[in-house]
Amino acid sequence: MGSEPPSSPPVLEEGVEEEEEELSGGEDVDTRVPPGRGSVLTRRGITLRVLLKDGLVEPGDGVLSIHYLGKKFVGDLLSDGKIRWVETGQVFNSPSAWATHCKRLVNPAKKSGCGWASVRYRGHKLVQYKTSWLQKYQPSAEVSLASEGEDEEMGEEEEEEGKTGLVTEDKNRKQDNIPMVRRGDRDRVPVRYCTLGSRDSGRDPHMLVELSAFSAINRFQPFNVAVSSNVLLLLDFHCHLTTSEVVGYLGGRWDTNTQLLTVLRAFPCRSRLADRDSAPAVEEEICQNLFMRGLSLVGWYHSHPRGPALPSLQDIDSQMDHQLRLQGSSNGFQPCLGIICGPYYHGNQGVASTITPFWVVPPPEQRPNDYGIPVAVEVTYVQDNFLTSDVLNEMMLLVEFYRGAADLVQFSQLWSPETSVLEKIKGSLSGHAPKDQAYSQILEHVYSQLSNTH
Repeated sequence: MGSEPPSSPPVLEEGVEEEEEELSGGEDVDTRVPPGRGSVLTRRGITLRVLLKDGLVEPGDGVLSIHYLGKKFVGDLLSDGKIRWVETGQVFNSPSAWATHCKRLVNPAKKSGCGWASVRYRGHKLVQYKTSWLQKYQPSAEVSLASEGEDEEMGEEEEEEGKTGLVTEDKNRKQDNIPMVRRGDRDRVPVRYCTLGSRDSGRDPHMLVELSAFSAINRFQPFNVAVSSNVLLLLDFHCHLTTSEVVGYLGGRWDTNTQLLTVLRAFPCRSRLADRDSAPAVEEEICQNLFMRGLSLVGWYHSHPRGPALPSLQDIDSQMDHQLRLQGSSNGFQPCLGIICGPYYHGNQGVASTITPFWVVPPPEQRPNDYGIPVAVEVTYVQDNFLTSDVLNEMMLLVEFYRGAADLVQFSQLWSPETSVLEKIKGSLSGHAPKDQAYSQILEHVYSQLSNTH
């Protein structure tokens, strides 16, 4: 279960060699000049291999990133100068090939990626490393790269990144007083379900969809739901730790007599969405934990780190798939609850995350090619008396899992002009506080560990 990444196998992007990268400025230059310090390189001649050879960049996991129209893509820089996209494992020959591929997933009409202006290495644009190389090895070259390829992207990419993205890690270390998101955020506008119509392969799978009410589709909610406050506390904590999307399972019990689904435990997945190697072991561990506690799998949760807590088209399909799999081959009905948490969306009220329980109603039989209908689920939240040792242990394991990661949230950064990210997290979690207020001293220990994760 989870927000499932594309299942395509790793492939080498064909027909896009380093020497064939598009020219951002449109100049007609000779691409056959051999790279090396002894000759004057053209813009195309300075490749990632050149920068690696001369020590301006180093290979590493997750050191490359692209921010485009509210989406973030993360890549590994390989020792041969190629780029491996973390999400799918695909390998690309150049920044332009990777940037073009990623941007077309978000905007199919995009014709080029302007790779060197769009791809960042450890938070800084690759084009800046080209400039550094020229200044070091060819100071007499009359090629200015300071703004190479940036003009085309400014209105579409840089503005969007500034409005919806986190400030980069390197900049945070120097400027902790900069708020996470600049004022004037441009929201991703969700669409109404009735505007979708039949499936369209060209439609953006990340398009958000407003939730319907059961009453709006002439239905009654077919089950009741009760959720423990400790479940909300743990999943809210998990979603706050990283700028990447997270996933977890929900454990509980289903009572067929009362038609009551009780959600008693959250089980965070301490793995990356694209890490198919570790996922089976993580899932097996969670299944064993469910069995040992006498619980059943009753749902899943995931985060939309900087966006509204509403399902995307991909989420709708995943939820429908989970519902069918959880029900199994038996004819008996058992619901599967989906929960989306939006921790860092500035459209939220106050510091609290928006937490949205939802379910998907299958499309009408006469319209089998339509998307399922996402509906809001009414939930009763049950206040726990105390913070269990299981929850505390899971929180500490999560801190250790994300410690030092490139996508770890900068907790000293400002969330708003008056509130740090850490204070925002504390405020959000306080809404799920156990009745026993002694928990606050325990959580302070967890928060102190957060401060030491960078």
